[in-house]
Amino acid sequence: MRTKAVRTRYWKPGEDYLKAITQRTARHLKPGCVLVLSEKALSTARGNIVDEACARPGLLAKVIATFWMRTMWGYVLGPLCRFKPATLERLRRFPEKAGAAHKQVVLETAGFLQALKYGSEGGIDLSNMPYAYACLPLDDARGVARQIQEHLARETGTDVTVIIADTDSTFTIHDTHFTAHPNPLEGITPLGLGAFILGRALKVKQRATPLAVAGPKVSVEEALRLAEVAHHVRGYGAGRTVWDMANRYKVDTSNVSWDMLEEEAHFPLVLICRR
Repeated sequence: MRTKAVRTRYWKPGEDYLKAITQRTARHLKPGCVLVLSEKALSTARGNIVDEACARPGLLAKVIATFWMRTMWGYVLGPLCRFKPATLERLRRFPEKAGAAHKQVVLETAGFLQALKYGSEGGIDLSNMPYAYACLPLDDARGVARQIQEHLARETGTDVTVIIADTDSTFTIHDTHFTAHPNPLEGITPLGLGAFILGRALKVKQRATPLAVAGPKVSVEEALRLAEVAHHVRGYGAGRTVWDMANRYKVDTSNVSWDMLEEEAHFPLVLICRR
């Protein structure tokens, strides 16, 4: 297989992603190719973001941000899930104000059980987002994948497979696939918080999660393999986590700007073709 991470400018809300995808991939497309796209980049381009600075945390959000995140994840669940010492330390110092605002958004959009996760709750993502913005998951990943696939077929005459994927982990035991993401590809079972704890504690094979496939069909196993390949090829942009992103720019997590993010190399598209 030949893989190519396709660099684009940072996609802000309102970006014409269909035009951007076509311009950046048209000359590389050929039958049998698979185009894997970042869900977060697409969701951001579609304006599916929320400003957590406007959230008004309730008591439950505050308890989750302090006791649950600092104590349960910092000292119990984090070690059980084999987190690195640096990650454990960050959890034990989980920010009270911003953390409670984030958990309030999660509670309102994804529900209580997702709010108990340590990150990527309900597919909500803070990394590579400016200020206090959070990117919400696509509400119709299958429809978006089909839109992109049909647009490429119409504009380029090439029938490629389009996969939309998220970095949230899917775990595999034999032929059984499960994930904490609430809306994975059909054939992957969403098990919420339990999926992440079980998978990490038992050191189960984990890969990025495909959410939708359009065009020439691929199996669930093949979609998982391609999503993981794309995940490793594209990198992490401004940082793997919101903490890494803030450290990169040496600012508080809520002070990363659009301009800072636009200076980074972004690869929301990965093209995978047979040689």
